[in-house]
Amino acid sequence: MSTAIRENVDLQAFNTLGLSARATHFVELTNEADLAPLLARAKAEAWPVQLLGGGSNIVFAGDVSGLTIRLSLRGIRLISDSQAGAKIVAEDCVIIEAAAGESWHEFTQYTLAQGWAGLENLSLIPGSVGAAPVQNIGAYGVEVADVMHSLRAYDREQGRVVELSAAGCGFAYRDSIFKSQQPGRYVILSVRFALSAKRPLVLGYGDIQTALATAGVQEPSAIDVAQAVIRIRQAKLPDPAVLGNAGSFFKNPLVPSAQIEQLQAQFPDLVAYPAQLSTPGWQKVAAGWLIEQAGWKGYRRGSVAVHERQALVLVHHGGGNGAELLALAADIVASVQARYGIHLEQEPVLMGG
Repeated sequence: MSTAIRENVDLQAFNTLGLSARATHFVELTNEADLAPLLARAKAEAWPVQLLGGGSNIVFAGDVSGLTIRLSLRGIRLISDSQAGAKIVAEDCVIIEAAAGESWHEFTQYTLAQGWAGLENLSLIPGSVGAAPVQNIGAYGVEVADVMHSLRAYDREQGRVVELSAAGCGFAYRDSIFKSQQPGRYVILSVRFALSAKRPLVLGYGDIQTALATAGVQEPSAIDVAQAVIRIRQAKLPDPAVLGNAGSFFKNPLVPSAQIEQLQAQFPDLVAYPAQLSTPGWQKVAAGWLIEQAGWKGYRRGSVAVHERQALVLVHHGGGNGAELLALAADIVASVQARYGIHLEQEPVLMGG
């Protein structure tokens, strides 16, 4: 095994919130062949295993015991239908595979530069390719579930590399089997996407339409849509390199339509929209609107705060810890619950503590 395990490693540089925590044992995985020996070593030492990608969806609640494996696998390749092992959804589709450690945003821009549409609405989302299916990341009407073909993962139960189709990943709103049903079982190695030069653009969101109109674009290309999304996100969301954050800290809650009607009678400006679920009778409520109306937008407590431009984003100004951030989040959840009877669910996953 060529990969060296280090001890007592500071993880501050490995999470976009910039929270300080230490890993008792830490390793950067750059070669797939090293994974099985690392897992065997962890089992022999009775170390719990934690997987870390780009660190954009992590809150360190404290120090991390056991072995922290940072997935730093690299590589992008175009593969054929026969190599993909599954039927292409349309004749003009291509299957493009990216290793788990590739930057998500850089990968989306690479695919667009090749003329392949599908990932443009997901531009500028921080994090790695391997983490994208875990959270089923989504933005502006598109989710990973809509464009993913399949993935390769190391199954820790079976002790071998397996392939899972998109249907086998149990995707739901900001969820998958990797996050809620079987966390820790699979180590995602690479992800494949079905893209196409002729894929219809998703333009339903008003923000995108406004951004395109402002830019004078009447017949947008996929690159035009990506540039619009980038401008929107840059205007609304802080750059993690400048101000620590994990993007949207809360999910947009799913609420029964009957409850929405009752709330809108009391709060006529309540922002809700169809949940796009197979089961009718539910809607999504804009969590950012709930938090802002509850008076939290721009609120600061020590080194943690609610962002001044986007109430859905919690930020870390430096020098704080996960406990402070989680205490603020808990107070926000309690406030929204008391005011609207709606429970907010946290998006980033907890690690350590």
